Amino acid sequence: MNRRTFIQSTLAVGAFSAVNLQLRGADKVVRKYRTALIGAGWWGGNIVGEAMASGQCEIVGVCDADTRAIERTREKITQLSGDQPRGYRDFRELLAKEKPDIVIVATPDHWHALPTIAAVRAGAHVYVEKPTAHTIAESQAMVKAARACDRVVQVGTHRRTSAHTISARDFIRSGRLGKIGMVRCFINTPGSGPEKPIDNQPAPPELDWDLWCGPAPLRPFNRGIHPRGHRQYLDFANGTIADWGVHWFDQVLWVTDERWPKRVFSTGGRPIKGAPVFTAQAQTSDAPDHQVAQFAFDQFTVTWESRLFGGNNAEKGEAAGCYFYGPKGTMHVGYRQGWTFYPANKDPIIHQEPQLNQPDGQNIRELWADFIDAIKTGRRPISDIEEGHRSTNCSLLAMISLKLGRSVEWDGAKEVIVGDPAATALLRREYRKGWDYPAA
Repeated sequence: MNRRTFIQSTLAVGAFSAVNLQLRGADKVVRKYRTALIGAGWWGGNIVGEAMASGQCEIVGVCDADTRAIERTREKITQLSGDQPRGYRDFRELLAKEKPDIVIVATPDHWHALPTIAAVRAGAHVYVEKPTAHTIAESQAMVKAARACDRVVQVGTHRRTSAHTISARDFIRSGRLGKIGMVRCFINTPGSGPEKPIDNQPAPPELDWDLWCGPAPLRPFNRGIHPRGHRQYLDFANGTIADWGVHWFDQVLWVTDERWPKRVFSTGGRPIKGAPVFTAQAQTSDAPDHQVAQFAFDQFTVTWESRLFGGNNAEKGEAAGCYFYGPKGTMHVGYRQGWTFYPANKDPIIHQEPQLNQPDGQNIRELWADFIDAIKTGRRPISDIEEGHRSTNCSLLAMISLKLGRSVEWDGAKEVIVGDPAATALLRREYRKGWDYPAA
């Protein structure tokens, strides 16, 4: 068993991949990038694991508002690589003391903008998880900062480096479907009826809950939110459409070379989960349990459908992905299912299996390799911050429409909502006292 195989087998039992390879030329050791992790939870562990497995990174710092996550991650890093990163609760202290070359931002959504902007201003390149931000104005500020500081900022839309997604893009762009007239994006999962409120509790002593909330509203601590539940709480994220949806919108923009929709309308609600509960005693989530959105592009229409109930066994088990529709046939570009082309005539169905890494069926390894190459060569990465920003905008415009109950007109060139002051106001939100909203 070689070292890479050993690491992958370690991944399968719950650890993340890492290996401290020394990259040697004919007679010298290649310098490693000083790398820091901000957000030491589940997905941050996957990313930093691939950073170590690349053999080109020394992990020098781990930051999280929860010291339990810091210590777990530091221990794994040391076991698997020999690196001994220092732990920090405040990302500003980490940046000042460690002066990293690379920063990984794997925090909840409401914490993506400020660490990313601070890191590029400190001279670091950044790998930031999707969606780029909690609001469009935050995301705009991230793009501005990356360009002003001339730093590489890669967004974690790792499906751009999935082998089956790349080949699907080539297949579609070759004209095998004909002109694309419509794309349907979706993620539909099982569910279990009304959501029961979870009692609020004092935050664990290891968790700085005030810091975890940061610029967002300070809600009572609730184990439904942390760990790993924040995406369904709209103070901290934007529901399923900003979690899964960003991946699918990113595929649509990448495959078609479109950049933005002209008009967005969305509807949805919580008929299964029930009305949100938020009291001093208990909370439920407040994101919709289903959402439907329509995006009018210049050349075609895109629809979004998400459902946290009912599953999707009615469609050959294809519970997630995009259907691209053209006059010559339909292609489903999925996730764990790979892609399948269904010809409009009687020609055989064509299928390609996915090539995903473990744990968690991802292609972070390939996206990280692209990130490092972009740093070395000075080019834009495949999931550049501006690309991720536009994909995120699709999700956030749909959420603005959902909140208002009407469509919004989007001038993508100027990045403004047309003729709707109430919608324009939702491009940003007020930060909690003590935090400054980034200027775009």
